[in-house]
Amino acid sequence: MADDASTQANSVWPIAKFYFQVQWDSKVMLFQEVSGLDIETQAIEYRAGNSPDFSVTQMPGLRKYSNVIMKKGIFKSDSTFWDWFNQIKMNTTKRLPITISLLDEAGGITMVWTLSHAWPTKITATNLDSDSNEVAIESIEIAHEGISIDTR
Repeated sequence: MADDASTQANSVWPIAKFYFQVQWDSKVMLFQEVSGLDIETQAIEYRAGNSPDFSVTQMPGLRKYSNVIMKKGIFKSDSTFWDWFNQIKMNTTKRLPITISLLDEAGGITMVWTLSHAWPTKITATNLDSDSNEVAIESIEIAHEGISIDTR
């Protein structure tokens, strides 16, 4: 009997990265690309005054989260990014939870990244080029106060 690889599909092969969805507050939005799901711990260098070693010790310090960049095609009458960005006032803005879900072949959720208290810091509109036949793409850069990961 030939092995059809169905038993290996869920455990041996890595998950493809092209099938994902983004839940933006309460609605699901479609994006071409999501990047910047990074977490970093800053190193603190320390040396005790009575240490016989002529070197510093490194200890974990504060966590630092990268801004997340999301890119999507521009659709007629879609101003979702701009509407959210225009809500920013001096030191106040509407903060949203954003959930990015990596899906398997059947559309089931396999891994989830949740951004807490997210808000827009930058919007980049498409470049315009009369010699091009590409789709118009806009991007939004989002700051947040933390990222959590659920591997289901």
